[in-house]
Amino acid sequence: MPPTPTNFSQLAGTFTNLIHAALPVIFGLAVLVFVWGLVKFIFRIGGDEKAVAEGKKLMIWGLIALFVLMSYMAIIAFVHSDIGLGPFGFPRLPEG
Repeated sequence: MPPTPTNFSQLAGTFTNLIHAALPVIFGLAVLVFVWGLVKFIFRIGGDEKAVAEGKKLMIWGLIALFVLMSYMAIIAFVHSDIGLGPFGFPRLPEG
């Protein structure tokens, strides 16, 4: 069990680590929602038009979730590197 945070910096670090650990799970769920909507749209499960409309809706929400997550990760990475704290877990290309 991790130690209890004693100051605000440790508490913020705990929340940051929690969010950093949850992002891949949320990203995977967003991809899964998009793919499920794509399957419903392509294969028309049940042969009805309601499945097609629901598939479109799932694909749109999946894309919105992916866009928001990627934007969040890009903004955090930019701010993190701009402050000078080093890489934020993203691979860097070699310079030169």
